[in-house]
Amino acid sequence: MSQNIVLKKGLDLPIKGEAGLYVSRTISPAVVAVQPGEFKGFLPRLLVREGDSVLCGSPVLADKNNPGILVCAPVSGKVKEIVRGDKRKLLAVLIESSDEQEYLDFGKKNPDALSAEEIKEAVLAAGLWPWLIQRPYGILADPCKRPRSIFCSAFDTAPLAADCEFCWSDKLKAVQAGINALSKLSEGGVHVSLDADKRFSSAFGRLENCILHSFKGKHPAGTVGMQIANICPIRKDETVWTISLAGLAAIGELFLSGKVNLRRKVAVCGPMAIEPSYVETVPGTPVSCLAEFVGNTDEPVRYVSGNVLTGKNIGKDGYIGFFDSQLTLLREGNEREILGWIRPLRFRQFSTDHCYFSWLTPWRKYDMDTNTHGGVRAFLMNDSYYSKVLPMDIYPIYLVKACLAGDIEKMEQFGIYEVLPEDLALCEYIDPSKNDLQDIVAKGIDLMLKEMA
Repeated sequence: MSQNIVLKKGLDLPIKGEAGLYVSRTISPAVVAVQPGEFKGFLPRLLVREGDSVLCGSPVLADKNNPGILVCAPVSGKVKEIVRGDKRKLLAVLIESSDEQEYLDFGKKNPDALSAEEIKEAVLAAGLWPWLIQRPYGILADPCKRPRSIFCSAFDTAPLAADCEFCWSDKLKAVQAGINALSKLSEGGVHVSLDADKRFSSAFGRLENCILHSFKGKHPAGTVGMQIANICPIRKDETVWTISLAGLAAIGELFLSGKVNLRRKVAVCGPMAIEPSYVETVPGTPVSCLAEFVGNTDEPVRYVSGNVLTGKNIGKDGYIGFFDSQLTLLREGNEREILGWIRPLRFRQFSTDHCYFSWLTPWRKYDMDTNTHGGVRAFLMNDSYYSKVLPMDIYPIYLVKACLAGDIEKMEQFGIYEVLPEDLALCEYIDPSKNDLQDIVAKGIDLMLKEMA
């Protein structure tokens, strides 16, 4: 194991509604959605039509630019509906799940006995390649490229994040098989990062055939982008891949059983959740299947697939994201406050700047909502304000301004190759200017893809 890496910058949000470490429901949804918009850099081509029968692992979508990259069905059943939006843009493929799940058999394989090309072909054929994300830009990994390294974080420090030990320690053999397979696809092997406080008790500390690292610090210590930046930053013309524990387990399960099994534990959490706990289900599960966690409240609720900093507002008619292991339920904050920030005694409000007396009770959890408490205004000029929560060797404010200006040379100079929008989520949270920093960086990355491809 490498030396323990301590990150002194960051911020943990004290928000109510952490999920208890138990599975309260096992859900077999009647309808599951496959949403191509979740895969950045994926130009979908339909492989099925309404009424077609599919098995778990059957290809549903293919990439027009790289036909070898497939997206598979997470359940068996019948294609119920092809959902399209403006200009016939493909939004989702809805699959009506059968009572008994049937799996497409890809055959058991020993990754230790396979070549890199054979492993790549097996992962592509099973539709599991989308688990591999390429940095820079955060797009689907290019099967024709060999990355410098592959990175995985075995813990998550995001607000109310699902506990990785609870979710995946029972699939340690599958995770190990996934590591054994992917280690042949990169030059620098697979890097797995652990929580320094639990490195001796963690089941993932026993993983082999990988390079283990331990991190200690506040959020974003558990994000793979921060880990890469502190282990070996990405330089221009370099490529690394990232994958989650869910992806490693799915790939490992493919080689161990010959089947595509995407079932996983999902944390249903947040201040508006009744009995915050875990459910066992598949990606693409409708939020309506989890209505009992909200109850009959008259208050408006925001349904976030993912965490409160980087998740997506999917609404009560949405579906749990392919990459997400939590559903966060928040109260919509639409009301205005009398006197606002002038009021000194705001014990129910959390502040990162000691504006209120809440800093005197660091153990307290808060019933946070979606209220931004203000509107967009001029940028704060002091870059050190944002840097205090960003443990990366970049200048976030100058990078954001370069993205706004569309200045590619400045974007390269200030670290566009090292970041994804999620890496600046905390900067956006503390931003007194109320700017959507993640969206600005995302548009900057889109410009880089257009101009540098």
